[in-house]
Amino acid sequence: MSADTSYDVAICGAGPVGMTAGLLLAAQGLTVIVLERRSTTSNEPKAISIDDEALRVYQQAGVVDRVLPIVVPGTGTRYFDSNDEPAFHGGAAIPYRLGYPFKNPFAQPDLERVLLSALQDSPSATVRFDTEVTSISQNADAVELVAGGRYLSARYLLGCDGGRSTVRSLLGIEMTGRSHPELWLVVDTLGDFHTERYGMHHADPKRPHVVVPGLNGRCRYEFRLFDGEGTVTDAPPFELIEDLVSRYRTITPDQVERAVNYRFHGLVADQWQRGRCFLLGDAAHMMPPFAGQGLNSGIRDAANLAWKIAGVVRGTLNETVAQTYESERAPHARAVVRASERLGRVVMTTNERLAHRRDELIGAALKTVDGRRFFETMAYRPPYEFTDGMIVAGSGVGVVVGQPRAFDSATRTIEPLDDVLGPGWALVGVDVTDPADWKQASRIADLFDASTAMVPTDHTVPRLESVNVLLDVDGRLDAEFAAYRGHFVLLRPDHVVAAAWYPTETDRILPAVTAWTPEL
Repeated sequence: MSADTSYDVAICGAGPVGMTAGLLLAAQGLTVIVLERRSTTSNEPKAISIDDEALRVYQQAGVVDRVLPIVVPGTGTRYFDSNDEPAFHGGAAIPYRLGYPFKNPFAQPDLERVLLSALQDSPSATVRFDTEVTSISQNADAVELVAGGRYLSARYLLGCDGGRSTVRSLLGIEMTGRSHPELWLVVDTLGDFHTERYGMHHADPKRPHVVVPGLNGRCRYEFRLFDGEGTVTDAPPFELIEDLVSRYRTITPDQVERAVNYRFHGLVADQWQRGRCFLLGDAAHMMPPFAGQGLNSGIRDAANLAWKIAGVVRGTLNETVAQTYESERAPHARAVVRASERLGRVVMTTNERLAHRRDELIGAALKTVDGRRFFETMAYRPPYEFTDGMIVAGSGVGVVVGQPRAFDSATRTIEPLDDVLGPGWALVGVDVTDPADWKQASRIADLFDASTAMVPTDHTVPRLESVNVLLDVDGRLDAEFAAYRGHFVLLRPDHVVAAAWYPTETDRILPAVTAWTPEL
């Protein structure tokens, strides 16, 4: 066994989640090695929907301009009832709130190639294929690995190696939940005529199915299978594929890009962290696809953890903040798993009586203002907010701030909010104009080397020395910060509100946030 070198972070798994984490960490200047047992990126189009949250993460990683060309700018999901009539279209409550289209079809092989290219362009990232992790040990300062017959060490290890995670197995971590007995045929096709910018869920109890058009004639079809139509280990016969897609198109064998029989899982790891090792993506949670949140949940994992680890490695954050990863992410992941299972039961039932009753109830709800809002804004998806973790409890805390456009008074340009505030921490004063208040709050900004900005919501242009003023241009900046009028707002690098307080409360907030930083 030959000796290798040391890294800040080792990542097991070069799928989308592992490479996303690698890009986020490399963008923070950390040395990263990504280890993958396969010989190259996957050619299987597994995930097919990437949302606005994930695209915002790629903006932070500096690669969104590479990702956007491979997605369809989506508008959500259209649901059809038992009679195959359109029931409702679920989309964003506020389109473009995060700076990107809401729910975007794509092909996973395209994304993996883009992310790999970006990693290979990064001077602080290394990617090794044909390299299987076979041993993990830890001490107080590092994780030691045997990978591909070579020894290496890292400050931290991220297990991003999928549902059959080697890292999870080597750490001895179990998963809790259930696998679902229903069998589905998943077939990815080429040369398709569909041009819709949305997925389609057909709730026909005789044959529930999903259609998701992609770019350049790609299309995903998912069909519920019944007894005698196959098993999870069978290779689906072309005759079955041809028969099932015939309601939409004719197809030839060379137009079948991938076809598998699949059972869905609703599982969450019992622990997401053990010492210096963390689980992300399918290694930490697996969920049915009906809410389109599998990959997106993994990208949320990377976005939550990467900046925390980077802060610890750089010495700007206390090592204990990494422990908030599980307390912040696991409850939401469990909620998304439950919601995905529930949505599958409701939309994809094969019981005709229940299906017709479902249609009646949804139809009645859509006749009301609240009911239409619930379905058309997909309010049945669990909100992403924290009540525990790296936050200071209070009103408006633990939620994500959107990304409106803002007029930057310093550069005299109109820019997306994340570009104005930068990739790190930010301190925003909403209608706070007293220089003395800003001087007090600067003690908090200095702890995190945070950018500072003032947002006036009263249609004025305050004059403040050393504080950049951001102006609303379309109503969205003011709306985003309306709930914080008269407050300071401390934003984490993942755009979550860490604390919000009146200027008179700065002395109370200071010790709470100082606890996140290393002792002097």
